[in-house]
Order: sequence, then structure tokens, then C-alpha cells
Amino acid sequence: MDIKQIQELIKFVSRSGVNEVSIEQKEFKITIKTNQAPTYITAAPAQVTQQAFAAPQPAAASSASPAPPASVKDEASNYITVKSPMIGTFYRSANPDKPLLANVGDEIKSGQVLCIIEAMKLFNEIESEVTGRIVKILVDNASPVEYDQPLFLVEPA
Repeated sequence: MDIKQIQELIKFVSRSGVNEVSIEQKEFKITIKTNQAPTYITAAPAQVTQQAFAAPQPAAASSASPAPPASVKDEASNYITVKSPMIGTFYRSANPDKPLLANVGDEIKSGQVLCIIEAMKLFNEIESEVTGRIVKILVDNASPVEYDQPLFLVEPA
């Protein structure tokens, strides 16, 4: 690993909000630690998702406000969450000139590429493990993502 790669790794760690990264190769080991709090918490996107489903309900049925949250939770529990298998930067297409890999409403199959996550200059295709329809994309394009962070909500077929 050369100095440029180490500098890029340090920049990546500082942008991603990770507290510690260790890399070990044959005769080389590096550990980078930061004192910053993590940028993302895996529970936070789930709360945002529930709020997104709950927000329209009170306006539509203000007199029955206790009932809709239960149905919203039932509705959300019917969806499968596709999560990030790694830390990196989320991209919806292979490059800016290419079409998006997945959109809301798209029918997807198991093994279909949904997005790309860049980690240390490596572009990893993230494939669906389920067949169904994309209901919601939970991450903005070119945003940093954490391990196990929800990326998509899929209605199983």
C-alpha cells in the first residue's frame, strides 16, 4: 500500500463516519481510528421510513389517529429491506452517463443488480436476494452508507 492509497483511505474514513478501520496484508498492517461519532445509525433509517409512511395518514384520517399507525406498521412489515453489505458510497448507476439500475416501481428478480457501492476505489455491484417490486429507495445517489444500512424496500412477489 503506497502513501496515496493511505491518504485516500484516511479521507474515506473521515467522510464515512466510521470510528475504526483495520487493513492487514502480507507484510503490512494499518489501523486508522477517529474520535468522531458515527454519521449513521442503523435504527435511524428505519425510523425515517416509518415516519414517511405515517406522515400522510394523520391528514387523511385525523379522527382515527390511533388506528393508522398500526396499519402502517403492518404495511411496512410486509416489505423486505435490502441492506448494504459494506461501508462505502451508494450509486444508482454504473456511471453518470448510464441509466439508473433500479427505480421505484421496478419489478426485480433475485440476482439483479440494484446499485453499486464504491469502497476504496472498488465498485461493487449489489444484487437483489429477493424477487418483487421496489417500493422505496432509502438512500440518495452518491451518499455514504454504513454496513447493514437499509437501501431499498421491496414488496415481495
